[in-house]
Amino acid sequence: MRRIIDIGRRIELIPIDPHFHDITIGLYRQQIADATTEKDFPAFLVHTYSQIADATERIEEIGETMQILGGMLKTLEGLLYFPCQNTHEAACRRVFLEACKLASNTHTEPRPLNILDKKSQLTITVDSAGNGIYRVSANGEGRGAARRISAIAGGLMKLGEMESVETDTNDTVGFACGHSHDALIGLLLTRAPNVRVVLREDEMGVSRGVLSAPSQQT
Repeated sequence: MRRIIDIGRRIELIPIDPHFHDITIGLYRQQIADATTEKDFPAFLVHTYSQIADATERIEEIGETMQILGGMLKTLEGLLYFPCQNTHEAACRRVFLEACKLASNTHTEPRPLNILDKKSQLTITVDSAGNGIYRVSANGEGRGAARRISAIAGGLMKLGEMESVETDTNDTVGFACGHSHDALIGLLLTRAPNVRVVLREDEMGVSRGVLSAPSQQT
């Protein structure tokens, strides 16, 4: 008799991994206990039902990449979590999706806190103000720069479920947990200028994603 294991609630799915034999990979959310505080906190599992040789290594590699790109930590059991022990589910989904886009053995580093915004040709920089608060700025002035700064700040809020911090210039956002997440911000910043396109692609991916039963996967 096949034993059923509760691996948690699935929150994201890669139907086909083009970098490893087209296997299906899922991201699952669980609740685990902190041995020190005895309180539960959310943790995430990267999982595939595939029995292909080296599939386990591919899953471990994605987990390691998520640690780098999202500043996440890993339990002895291989579950991923944020140092603040808060959920940040939308942000974790983004980290997972970006990690799965990278081929095996790709050298990975945390993303910088600045990018060239192709739409405005401005260099956009995000600076930490502490306590999970970040300010978006640009190497230019005027209404055009202000609009792009505001738009990118809004993109960070949508992708990372961040909150707006009230300012006169709409350039400051923050994590409700009150903790800094520099690596995570660097990753989200790469997608924030085109957030509408990113969210549309995510919706299309969800509509296509179907998790096959273990017996149907190679």
